[in-house]
Amino acid sequence: MARPVAHPEHISRTVLRSAEDTPPRKRPAYFWWLLANALALCFAVISWFVCLDVFGNPEVPRNYAILGKLKRLPVFKRYVLTDVPNGNSLTPKELYQKFFGYTDDQAKRANSLLMRNYISNFDRLLFLTYIEGDYQITGIRELKSTDFLSPGMVIRAQALVKPDDFTKPLPYPVIIDYIVPTEDGANQGILKVGDAITIKKSPHCAAVIHVGKIIENGDPALMLTVVPIAYGTQQLGSEAYFSIEPPAEIRPGAKFPAF
Repeated sequence: MARPVAHPEHISRTVLRSAEDTPPRKRPAYFWWLLANALALCFAVISWFVCLDVFGNPEVPRNYAILGKLKRLPVFKRYVLTDVPNGNSLTPKELYQKFFGYTDDQAKRANSLLMRNYISNFDRLLFLTYIEGDYQITGIRELKSTDFLSPGMVIRAQALVKPDDFTKPLPYPVIIDYIVPTEDGANQGILKVGDAITIKKSPHCAAVIHVGKIIENGDPALMLTVVPIAYGTQQLGSEAYFSIEPPAEIRPGAKFPAF
């Protein structure tokens, strides 16, 4: 007796129905365990690199703001004259020779390193440069809440250099913004435009924190922002005395130069 032959359409319906009735295969438990561990590892690595970037580069305005929210801002050490870090002391001519030839990229990198070194209390002495020399004041103003730091004052001055032993000092293409972190503004009026001041490593310890260039009287000039890091009472000029203290915090995103 011949066996009945199944119709092809019947076979396909049966296969389809069997496939629909078969429950989907479950992923093994170790798959989800591996996925969870992989995600945790990625999160840990990303967190580690973010922390290194934030704490290792506090000169970046965004990172400094994050440290402020975390209450982990770097604390400026209150150096006195006898324990300031050892750095190079350069005259206006030496400053010009060292910094004026910087390209824009070199200046950008140097400013990042200088600012980071200032914030970290100069743990890398290689980048610490003090200024020395005679300067003539060309501007004075009080520091505002939008400046690099406040309260205090900033003095704009141009270097004076003697071409030889028999000539009077002449203006030299090195300009400084001398930032004074102080709450003592009583003596600000004593300093006037046109006054000459002499800056030395001891007692001023004015460290370079930013370099750039400006046009002064039609010619390019080196522009340096400096901050004294020897705290206490400091004299500028013949009669002006200021009580200088380390700032509680700064604003790395402030515009330079200050004028």
